[in-house]
Amino acid sequence: MTAEKPAPATARELGIAEQVALYQREFPMVDPQVETIVQTLSRVARRMAVAYDRQLTVLGITSAEWEVLKALVVSGSPYRLGPGELAKRLGLTPAAMTHRIDRMVTEGLVTRERDEANRVRVIIELTDLGRDKWLESMRMAAVFEEELLQDVVGEDRAVLSGMLARMLRRIEESRPDAPGRAGEQS
Repeated sequence: MTAEKPAPATARELGIAEQVALYQREFPMVDPQVETIVQTLSRVARRMAVAYDRQLTVLGITSAEWEVLKALVVSGSPYRLGPGELAKRLGLTPAAMTHRIDRMVTEGLVTRERDEANRVRVIIELTDLGRDKWLESMRMAAVFEEELLQDVVGEDRAVLSGMLARMLRRIEESRPDAPGRAGEQS
């Protein structure tokens, strides 16, 4: 008679306290409060990204396309930029930007036209459909974000906002080569 192998344990994400305890076991000098905060922030960011991606999927756009729409919206009316400026704002190569714009033109989110004043220059402009999708994504995000922060009320929101801003500033000052710096976001 052969012994049966136990069924493999189903994979699960460790709870934060459990993960911090394991870190402490292997690296006793870890500060459990600091590690708990960092791990919590990391999970919040990951789960928010998943939620936003799901909302964009409902709208039929990708997060990459949303970034282009956002760059055009925040540029202000008439919501037009050159592809080089878009690439720079999004930290993309010109080739990657061209590929993204090609898809978005096909989807009707933006147009690509020659600048009448300078026929060499190309202008990317937000379409009504692109603006509508961006606005709807913002409406959906506002509902999600308000739900997310429902337990953080009154002065606590200002305190949390200030603490997170200081943390971000400290990261940016100590790691100036880190991509995605807040000051570079448009």
